[in-house]
Amino acid sequence: MKVALLAGGTGGAKLAAGMQAVVGSDLTVIANTGDDVETLGVYVSPDPDLVTYWLAGQVDEVRGWGIKDDGFDVFQRMARFGAPDWFGLSNLDLAACLYRKDFMNSGGRLTDAQAQIGRGLGIQATVLPMSDQPVRTRIKSSGEWRGLQEYLILEGGQTEVEGVELAGIESADPTPEVLDAIGQADLVVIGPSNPVISIGPILAVPGIREAMIAADAPVIAVSPYVAGKVIKGPTDLFMMAIGRPTTAAGVATLYQGVIDAMINDADDPDPPPSEVRSFSTATLMHSAESRATVARAVLKVGETLARP
Repeated sequence: MKVALLAGGTGGAKLAAGMQAVVGSDLTVIANTGDDVETLGVYVSPDPDLVTYWLAGQVDEVRGWGIKDDGFDVFQRMARFGAPDWFGLSNLDLAACLYRKDFMNSGGRLTDAQAQIGRGLGIQATVLPMSDQPVRTRIKSSGEWRGLQEYLILEGGQTEVEGVELAGIESADPTPEVLDAIGQADLVVIGPSNPVISIGPILAVPGIREAMIAADAPVIAVSPYVAGKVIKGPTDLFMMAIGRPTTAAGVATLYQGVIDAMINDADDPDPPPSEVRSFSTATLMHSAESRATVARAVLKVGETLARP
């Protein structure tokens, strides 16, 4: 089964790792690039890299980001020289970002740079940036607009969200690879990622939502709520900011008209979505085995919904 998975952040990356364990090279991950930032002289693409590190088995699972057992010597030395010290990059993470910057400075596409990084790390699946054009998620908080990474790091993702905007979204286009992945998929999955700042930018790229609606494959969303709570990240703050309930049903309203079904956690005490078909399974992904188990459950639902 060919699977196209929309992902951003830890939840989506974990599901990607589980899905790769089951379908291997038949998985294509369409990753959010609204988090991208240029700092320390490099181009950082946090979500595509996070997904790639999970797929390569190299992610630091304790921190939830970066590369396990990697040091910060280069970053710390740069900070001593006066470089910005608010966005930390470990040595090997910095290498990927330096490669990406050089690749793009030479005229290469973001998509091709990410493909090279994936090949270099030996992953089976394909990781695609949502667009080659820059889109930057900006957050209004404490009365000021700032980049998403600044909000998450400098404010700790703790302060009230007063507004969200996607700078550059009108000029962005989905790449041919993204449209092909959706059009050729047997199943399209929206991962258990923050629906506003991780999935929202992907769906906002002109043409992607339309491609998903037109796809022959069923489209399934996996709720980011486990036992009624978010495991990691400020999902609740962003759901409240846009006036939606902090529940799986609230998330489903953001995907209305796109998804055919939602998979909810079996221990979620809140009522499931009523506007789409709902399926229930354990969705906590705390190990390689549980990640693969969730992936198999998603595939089973996909087979149930598959059109004749």
